[in-house]
Amino acid sequence: MCVIGGEVCVSGHDSGPVFEEQPSSLIYPEGLPEGKVTLNCQARASPAASYRWRVNGSEVLIGEDSHYTLVAGNLVINNPQHGRDSGSYQCLAVNRCGTIVSRAANLKFGYLRDFPLEGRSPQTAYEGTGTFLACQAPAHYPALSYRWILNEFPSFVQPDGGRWFVSQVTGNLYLANARTNDTGNYFCLTTINMDISTKSTFSKAVQLTVQPEATPRKSAPNIRVRFPSETYALAGHTTQLECFAYGNPTPKLRWRKVDGILPSKVGASADGPILTLPDLSFDDEGVYECEAYSSEGRDTHQGRVSVQAQPEWLQVMSDSEVEISSELHWSCVAAGKPRPSIRWLRNGLPLSTQDRVEVTNGLLKISNLNKHGTIYSNAELRVQVQAPDFRLNPVRKLVPAARGGQVKMECKPRAAPKPTLFWSRGTELLTNSSRVTVMPDGVLWIYNISRADEGKYTCFAENYLGKANSTGHLSVRDATKITLAPSNADINQGENVTLQCHASHDPTMDLTFTWSLNGVLLDLEEPNGHYHRIEGKENIGDLAIVNTQLSQAGIYTCSAQTVVDSAVASGRLVVRGPPGPPGGLVVKSVNETAVELRWSRGYDNHSPIGKYVIMGRSEHSHDWKKMRTDPANIEGNAESARVIDLRPWMDYEFQVIASNILGSGEPSMPSQPVRTKQAAPTVAPSGLGGGGGDRNELIITWTPMAREYQNGDGFGYILAFRKLDAPAWTVVRVPSVESSRYVYTNQSLSPYCPFEVKIKAYNRKGEGPFSQIAVVHSAEEEPTVSPRKINATALTAFEILVSWEPVQHLSTNGVLRGYEIRYWRQHEREAAADRVRTAGLENTARVSGLRPNTLYHVTVLAYNSAGTGQPSPRTTVITKKPPPNRPPGNVSWKTDGAWVTLRWDHVKSMDNESTVQGYKVLYKHEGQSALKVLDKGKTSVNLPLPKDNGYVVLEIRSWGEGGDGAAHEVIVSRDSGGLMITRRKTVWTWIALCND
Repeated sequence: MCVIGGEVCVSGHDSGPVFEEQPSSLIYPEGLPEGKVTLNCQARASPAASYRWRVNGSEVLIGEDSHYTLVAGNLVINNPQHGRDSGSYQCLAVNRCGTIVSRAANLKFGYLRDFPLEGRSPQTAYEGTGTFLACQAPAHYPALSYRWILNEFPSFVQPDGGRWFVSQVTGNLYLANARTNDTGNYFCLTTINMDISTKSTFSKAVQLTVQPEATPRKSAPNIRVRFPSETYALAGHTTQLECFAYGNPTPKLRWRKVDGILPSKVGASADGPILTLPDLSFDDEGVYECEAYSSEGRDTHQGRVSVQAQPEWLQVMSDSEVEISSELHWSCVAAGKPRPSIRWLRNGLPLSTQDRVEVTNGLLKISNLNKHGTIYSNAELRVQVQAPDFRLNPVRKLVPAARGGQVKMECKPRAAPKPTLFWSRGTELLTNSSRVTVMPDGVLWIYNISRADEGKYTCFAENYLGKANSTGHLSVRDATKITLAPSNADINQGENVTLQCHASHDPTMDLTFTWSLNGVLLDLEEPNGHYHRIEGKENIGDLAIVNTQLSQAGIYTCSAQTVVDSAVASGRLVVRGPPGPPGGLVVKSVNETAVELRWSRGYDNHSPIGKYVIMGRSEHSHDWKKMRTDPANIEGNAESARVIDLRPWMDYEFQVIASNILGSGEPSMPSQPVRTKQAAPTVAPSGLGGGGGDRNELIITWTPMAREYQNGDGFGYILAFRKLDAPAWTVVRVPSVESSRYVYTNQSLSPYCPFEVKIKAYNRKGEGPFSQIAVVHSAEEEPTVSPRKINATALTAFEILVSWEPVQHLSTNGVLRGYEIRYWRQHEREAAADRVRTAGLENTARVSGLRPNTLYHVTVLAYNSAGTGQPSPRTTVITKKPPPNRPPGNVSWKTDGAWVTLRWDHVKSMDNESTVQGYKVLYKHEGQSALKVLDKGKTSVNLPLPKDNGYVVLEIRSWGEGGDGAAHEVIVSRDSGGLMITRRKTVWTWIALCND
């Protein structure tokens, strides 16, 4: 028992406090009316604990006039205020056995002030250049998140293919290259997230005006948002690195880890402006690089990420009971980065650090502090006085042991002070000998056991308070032995193998087999794993390994175990497979079209390396492909080779793959990107052509050279052109890599004049070869001749046919493309004529969509790429009267076997309608159709019925020179041998138009 403050802590009955719930840190919104904060604290204790609180090391006064309230162990703060209540709070739980102190909980107050009322200065940018708008966030705590609004809420600024970026560090809005439609009013929206609320506010408008440029300037990437050169982050947390660049065209971004592999957990952020590193570990430490690249160049930025860790316990003390007058050694070990400091407290009060600390009673609390936080460990110490007692921990009643082995028998009575211990066998007192050892702590060891050692063994314990003893029986069993040990094996990757292991053992005990690989125990129960026990007799423990992989090579150890002993035997498994990846790949001796690669050999995996293959990819191809090398075939003993036939001024990455008779291995890590040196262009631009344009122009067009053919910077084009058969060339330079046309203007140029044209590329290293010569014509002029003998014939009330005598040839001003028909009604102006063009050189054309019984004027014009020529003499045509707008009536029918006969009344035309010349009957059945055309004298028709229970759809309409009239539609079906005919609807085939 122990005494604290006059109260007695009863051993075996009372217990000191142990926390079940501790307070947590909180951010509370500043100025929240009539709110309250609750800091939780509950402890398990016997007798029940009472509670006190400290803030910033001082006692919290809880009274009637205080804004603090104690509910059970919880501290309630009413109407919390920043200046009065912010700080570090700790709960103390107390009973007669001791005091414990909780972890510190910080109460902080969050706030977000408003933006200033003053207006923002307008900003101007030029088209194609980069710019940024500053957020200038107001005072706040904790950190903010940022978005930008364009013109009005909720129109938020979007990334737009990577042109826009909002920094979550500064809140600034960055624009890689401005466009004229970016002009507008911009508002910075800031949001703060606290534990129990969220608040947002936005700035006054920033007016951005983008001035247009005739030719927006191209520019290489220039990184403007740079993450810090040294970033410290906590293990297990998430950190983000920001990177954004100006440039035109918009730069793309990619991240890499300079001194290792970029973790896969970064996901899609590896190609964006914010690299997210979640769940940080110490493996994530290193130098990270952001690269911005485009067709105009590249820019990079690097910084180091250092991972630190909050303190965590590696070893803590536990509740202990020790005897009176003895020594206590408690140790605790904590890890953290930077290394944490450790201090000791007793009942919440500091203790000075000593090599040995004597504590008479109470609670030991360890406070471990570094800049990332504090952690706590608690244990209880009790001091006892007691005579020896074996009731809680007697000697084992039956102790089995194997012949030839050894056995350990423990003697651990409860006693204080520490008792004197000795052993006997029967009436024989045991002392230390070659086969028997009695340890000071009462442990009895017997070695090289034989059957004669069986019997009863008694441990005696004695201190000044009394004596006690406890007896156990030693039973000697047969030893376990390996009778068939696993043999060494040598197999190829993917094959199966069985390792044998047989054992003999004492038949009165169970035998268990386990296997380990290189000292690590194997899981033989995994359903789809590589390892399986072969079921059989109890003394057989063979191991089957299926689809063996390289990682499964090594020392396999079989252990045959009983409760008293074990036997082990080992064998080596060699797995042959394709080589491992080569290492240390570096690029040397870079020139215009070749580089030298060097590498170190990887593991041959027990089969000699036969050859190497080098793979490569450029910045314009994400697919790896085999590269040409010198030598062409790289032998297995080589550690270097030249890669040839590369393109100048291109970024390349390389990999090396080793292979042997068992296959090709994994590729090496990619080399660092390397750019070949510049050289003059070696190929000419393609797609040379041109033509068209305005009067007195020669337009020349070509396909811009792809990046892989430019061979260097300072790139452009050289054009040479001359009139066909002229002696001298005109030469011009076009300095833009993206140019695809050139316009030559000369007032003396005759229309459609043929020119010889050729083109070549140049860069700062020189000029490439000229292309083959192409013939391009200067701009055409409109035709100077017009068609003759125009004729227009009315086909129906809605369509006419126009014909003409074709133009035999054009003058030298162009190429005839076709004809344009213009038509307009009487009393309309020719300028309002409708127009139809032929797609080729036909000399007839149908014009539809006309009004019935209407006079039209018609003329025809020839056209080419420059426009239309003079109109032909006009002609006139009158469209036919419209067909009757009534369908045939009084439809009747009669069946005769497989046929049906339909009859109807004759349709009589009105004075303003065209004469009926006959009738059309459309027969539709199961996707097939047939049309019967009858003359005026026939008002009936015989049609077949479907053989099954299907149906046919029939349309009956009149026809004449004005076209087809309205239709009467019926559905005819045969149902169980019967016939049914129903009128469906009237189908109109033309629309009556009102006369003007």
